[in-house]
Amino acid sequence: WSRGGAMLPLSLLRTATGNPMLVELKNGETFNGTLDSCDNWMNIKLKEVICTSRDGDRFWRLPEVVIRGNNIKYLRIPEEVIDMVPEEDLSMAGKGKGGKGGK
Repeated sequence: WSRGGAMLPLSLLRTATGNPMLVELKNGETFNGTLDSCDNWMNIKLKEVICTSRDGDRFWRLPEVVIRGNNIKYLRIPEEVIDMVPEEDLSMAGKGKGGKGGK
């Protein structure tokens, strides 16, 4: 990460709206398209999509795709989008619940 700190994934996704991205699913299929929208569960909608089969030998062009967040293995977002995340979102990234404690 270019800023050297943690970042909230949803802030990054919302900032990436309108930008190209690659999504790989847990089943190995990949989707290349423009991020149209996302929600709090990381469900995402891509437009102008090229889907590639898991073995890489079949391709489909689709006008839009909705991907359920729990099927996503990873996302690839352009580097310049990371620099566009608002500073407020970066300052919130280290706050909140979490850590190693517990009873």
